[in-house]
Amino acid sequence: MYAAVARSRRRYYAVHPHLRRTLSRPVISIGNLAVGGRAKTPLAALVAGRLRDLGERPAILSRGYARRDAADGVVVVRDPRGIRADLDRAGDEPLMLARRLEGIAVLASSSRYLAGRLAEHHFGCTVHVLDDGFQHFDLHRDADILVIARADLDQPVTLPAGRLREPMDAAAAADAIVVLDNAVPDHADTAAIGSGRPVWRARRRQGVARLADAGGTPLAPSSGPVVAVAGIAHPAGFFRDLEGAGWTIARELPYHDHHNYSSADLKRIVEAARASGAGAVVTTEKDLVRLLPFRPFAVPVAFVPMTLDLEPAGTFDAWLMKTLEIARASAADYAEPAE
Repeated sequence: MYAAVARSRRRYYAVHPHLRRTLSRPVISIGNLAVGGRAKTPLAALVAGRLRDLGERPAILSRGYARRDAADGVVVVRDPRGIRADLDRAGDEPLMLARRLEGIAVLASSSRYLAGRLAEHHFGCTVHVLDDGFQHFDLHRDADILVIARADLDQPVTLPAGRLREPMDAAAAADAIVVLDNAVPDHADTAAIGSGRPVWRARRRQGVARLADAGGTPLAPSSGPVVAVAGIAHPAGFFRDLEGAGWTIARELPYHDHHNYSSADLKRIVEAARASGAGAVVTTEKDLVRLLPFRPFAVPVAFVPMTLDLEPAGTFDAWLMKTLEIARASAADYAEPAE
């Protein structure tokens, strides 16, 4: 029944395209079929960073899920010059993106159209990256990039019994596919998933751990045992990756995704570190932004950023620029002639 409703909703907007609002600049959407844990936000960061490096002025448009202060209108989390909002107003993922992406505008709003208009008129943005936008039908997109993970293929079951927001056949609406980690075992399966669309593999990779201090001092796995803290969709995956990178985990503290940390949580984390003899607490980049309001920390706290490597890397930039070229040519064709 859930799958039927999801299909009906997508079909309704497909046959009523006039219901979608259109921004003046091209929109590239990053999304997935599942609920959480598919690296779509790191992919949005990668796409925005590549667009910036290619000479564009991108804006990331986010819903700002789980904001404590979900004010009406648009929250400018970051403009091209610096960060302008705190955790409560921004949400954890937009603030994480704002901290990571120098010179890129990040905006949070329930209306991605309104956020995009502001980005165009006030910051001169030339392209929009829609974070978690595959099911956001209110806004016209020029390209949909869909992330698919192995679990989506192994257990293609929609909510409430499974984790898919839409059935797998919705992937046909995507313009490009990114398969995550070992989602498909060989090239033939990758080509089959793409069905003629461009397909890239994305390898998740942990970056260098850095302390939450002014200088971002690096912390190596050889520094000793740590307490691992994660409030993400799949904390066990983070803990497993830490161990694979050589970290000695004295204790694991998992929390649910977007967990709002409290002073009691911080007390528990500090006590766990001291009781286990850990020299530091290691957490995710997304968790760090939710822990920062509790500084100064009683024990050293470090975060490990997650990045993506696309394969084959050489074709992605060319596809991005070709997508923008087509979108701009289409917009020019429909523009009203000057008087």
